[in-house]
Amino acid sequence: MDTKELLKKVRKIEIKTKRLSNHIFGGEYHSTFKGRGMTFSEVRQYQYGDDVRAIDWNVTARYNEPFVKVFEEERELTLMLMVDVSGSELFGTDEQFKKNILTEISATLAFSALQNNDKVGLVLFSDEIELYIPPKKGKSHILRIIRELIEFHPQSKKTDISNAMKFISGVMKKKAIVFVLSDFMADPYERTLKILSRKHDVTGIRIYDKQEEQIPNLGVVPMEDQETGQFQFINTSSKKVRRSYARYFQDRVDYFQESFSKSGSGAISCRMDESYVKKLLAYFKRRG
Repeated sequence: MDTKELLKKVRKIEIKTKRLSNHIFGGEYHSTFKGRGMTFSEVRQYQYGDDVRAIDWNVTARYNEPFVKVFEEERELTLMLMVDVSGSELFGTDEQFKKNILTEISATLAFSALQNNDKVGLVLFSDEIELYIPPKKGKSHILRIIRELIEFHPQSKKTDISNAMKFISGVMKKKAIVFVLSDFMADPYERTLKILSRKHDVTGIRIYDKQEEQIPNLGVVPMEDQETGQFQFINTSSKKVRRSYARYFQDRVDYFQESFSKSGSGAISCRMDESYVKKLLAYFKRRG
């Protein structure tokens, strides 16, 4: 992809996702993810309705009239985006890949964090850590993250979610908001997720295509595993084959939901033909 085409794609995603974050998610993001606590701001004269527990008795005694301490929420947070870039993210049946949806959601979350003056970092992972961008503030930093999401070519096509979670646990010393974006067609990661969730506020966003839920009856068709490159002919007219695949898919879905629930983390599932805007907004409102 040449520079001109890349910049055009970045600009297109910026316009769409920035509008969403400004008009829809900004306030929801702020109310959903709280700061680390309250920090002292100033002392002012007591006003009717103030909490008497906030009275600063030393200042009150000095001036012979009541003064109260004012506290502000320590707002600054860090948002970490963990994005799956394995081969399975290059699947899609409605004119776009799962990778495109993951990029849009990541950009929307990043601009929401920017609006709240939070730091944003990025991890792109396959079965190894493909790219790590440490958390920083600023629009130019967000645009760099979007460029990497669009342009990056991973070295591996396989998936290891647990390995990526271990990496985050190692590099993030302070509590962060962590979004893991993947199709979660891999396991095991429950144990590592529990460890990560003890320290960080974790949410998994599972993106899947409607054609992944079950194999249609198309006769004997050639299929390639996008992560291993294995190629074989599959008899999709066999009920046993279709049932076996449907069971495999549902097992991965159940594992995702149970793992995030047991660890106390949030979970969102969004099919590619559904509105991720509505899914995110509903999630923020439930948590807010």
